[in-house]
Formats: sequence, C-alpha cells, structure tokens
Amino acid sequence: MPIIAPLETSLSPAKFKQLRALILGGTSEGRRLAGRLAGESEIYAVMSLAGRTKAPLDVGLPMRVGGFGGVDGLIRYLTEARIDRVIDATHPFAARISANARAACAAVGVPLAVFSRPPWRARDGDRWIEVADNESAARALGDAKRRVFLTVGRLGVAAFRASPRHEYLIRSIEPPDAHELPPLSTSILSRGPFEREDEIALMRERRIEVVVTKNSGGASTYAKIEAARALNLEVVVIAPPAYGDILQLTDLDAAMAFLGASAAP
Repeated sequence: MPIIAPLETSLSPAKFKQLRALILGGTSEGRRLAGRLAGESEIYAVMSLAGRTKAPLDVGLPMRVGGFGGVDGLIRYLTEARIDRVIDATHPFAARISANARAACAAVGVPLAVFSRPPWRARDGDRWIEVADNESAARALGDAKRRVFLTVGRLGVAAFRASPRHEYLIRSIEPPDAHELPPLSTSILSRGPFEREDEIALMRERRIEVVVTKNSGGASTYAKIEAARALNLEVVVIAPPAYGDILQLTDLDAAMAFLGASAAP
C-alpha cells in the first residue's frame, strides 16, 4: 500500500509561501501533471488516489490513497491541509468523487478545475450507438446472442448480468468480482496503451461482433475504436457525464497556470 501523505498541519514559514494543491488523480493526465509539479518549488502538491488499483504507479509526489469520507471528510481535509487549489484529474466516469469535490470546494471556497482529456468524436466509418450508462449499454446489445468486447472497467460489468445471453470478453486492469460477472464471460487483464493492429488481431481471434466502451477520451485506449472501424463493428459508446459550470482544462499548461505555475516546464 502506498504511503499516505501527512496533512502537514505544522508547517515551516517557507511552506506557508507555497501554494498547496490537491490533485485528485487516477488518469494519465493526472500523472503528467504530477510530473510537472514534482519540479515546482513554489507548489506543494499531494496526489490522491481512490485505491481501486492495487499497484498504483509512482507519480513523484506525496500520495494519499483511499476515500476522504464523503463531502464532510473532504471539507475537513481541505481545511486542515490548508489546500489552496484542487484539480480533479480523476477518470471522466468517477462521478462520486467529482461530485464530492464540487460540493466540498464550494463549501470552503477553494477553486476547483477539472483536468481531463476531450471525449472521442465519431468519424466517418464509425458505427456508434451512444447511450447514457452501463444499464442502457446492456439493453442496446439486443436480444440476439452476440460476442461482446466489454471495456467499461471492472466496476461496470455487473450491469451486463441483465443481458446474460451474450458472450463477453471483459478487459480491465484489475479482475472484476466473480459474483458480478455475466454468466458467459472471459476476463483478460491489461493496461493500455494499446495498438490498433493488436486490437484488430484480438477482435478477430475472439470473433467479436460488438464493442462496448466508455467514452473516456485520450489516446491510450482509442485503438479499440480504430480497430472496430477497420472491422466495421458496431460500438456501444457510453457518454461521459457533464461537468456543469466547473472550469474544464484539457491542456497541461492551462492546468499549471490554474495552479499559478509557469506554463513552460
């Protein structure tokens, strides 16, 4: 288990001059931001991870692993750790922590920004069915038995037990809980980035007929979209949640500027 960063409520005068930032991580964007912040002397930043991945990557910053205890716990942390800025660099579908961050930051007046990748957009040749959530995706598979490549993360597979007639190839970083798996399913564990030709080969080998994915954006897992396009496969795409009026950043320099750092590394 990675070390949990101390709150550092007893700070030297030099520390008070630093801007103190909390990065809610779990994405490649969060890791890139951490790499830049690790070299910033004027910013003290802590990376917080939900703890769902058993072996998180070292990001070069003090790390906090595990939940805060809801909105009240996050308010307490922001106050005791004297946090000046929060950047939400969690997965686009990490709805609960994002909602908690919005509520907690509003309660204590700490500026919040979302740093995320832009969602994918359908291109010529794509056969997309866009849906709102996992349950809708399961229904979109229809009644006829199909071979499904399911890439919605281990926490989303339980919704597909409602469509047990299909054969599922489930790919995730961590293994799903056995009791949440659809009855006709095979799991493979892998972390991106993935290559287009490898994805084409996998889909051909497993005779995949339809791909189900969250629209998480970015390049790391886009190869499955390219492969489905090349093979003329249908893709059920789960739309990302809306962020409302929260400041949204998709550029690393913009995220650094939000924290008051220079844009150039």
